[in-house]
Amino acid sequence: MSSKAPVEETFISHLVELRNRLVKASIGIAIVCAVLFYWPGPSHIYDFIAAPMIASLPAGSKMIATGVISPFLVPMKVTLVIAFIVALPWVLYQMWAFIAPGLYAHEKRLIAPLVISSSLLFIAGVAFCYFFVFGRVFHFISDFSPSSIAVMPDIENYLDFVMSMCLAFGATFEVPVVVVILVRMGLVSIAKLKEIRPYIIVGAFVIAAIVTPPDVVSQFSLAIPMCLLFELGLLVAPIFVKVTQAPEEVS
Repeated sequence: MSSKAPVEETFISHLVELRNRLVKASIGIAIVCAVLFYWPGPSHIYDFIAAPMIASLPAGSKMIATGVISPFLVPMKVTLVIAFIVALPWVLYQMWAFIAPGLYAHEKRLIAPLVISSSLLFIAGVAFCYFFVFGRVFHFISDFSPSSIAVMPDIENYLDFVMSMCLAFGATFEVPVVVVILVRMGLVSIAKLKEIRPYIIVGAFVIAAIVTPPDVVSQFSLAIPMCLLFELGLLVAPIFVKVTQAPEEVS
């Protein structure tokens, strides 16, 4: 009975710590969300998200809302998503702080850079999608559209498209992190990754064809960065493995 008590207390303390970290992460998201609601506000945020689409439409054109409460709900939804993306480094830090006490010193040197790089790469992927890809994709679609068709996108469908594209680019920009983790865990070697490089390049174009619209611009805009980020992972992985080696591994 007495031997089980410390185990139960440890388990409960871990649950309490997990709850506290989840609460802190939620508070961080709520604070960012409150700031965004105050300034610049949900309507201005959606106008900013819709800017690439509006720029590709004829002068004076606007998007439409087919739902009764869509003009209210859609800007709220996009504000919540933006708040989560902005607070992502804080959320990942809370995850790291939860598991850090149980890690060795060399393992902490592994986790902290991964948390930081994952956050920055995801945000970079979203920014790349918005500032570089959207404008070219929407102009391509607008130029391809027959003159007999009046393009009037629905705000909810547009938001779903934007969120799926941003998520796809944010996730694929994590390729260097995936390469580093695979190499560090010993699941695959750098030499093996270089050997299968042609298959990975083909896979990048296949993935781009699946997750992007059926146009060449968006597919190349996703596939080419994936290939370049894979090469970046190959360059960084050996350095990362060397820095995060355990003392017994070094000796």
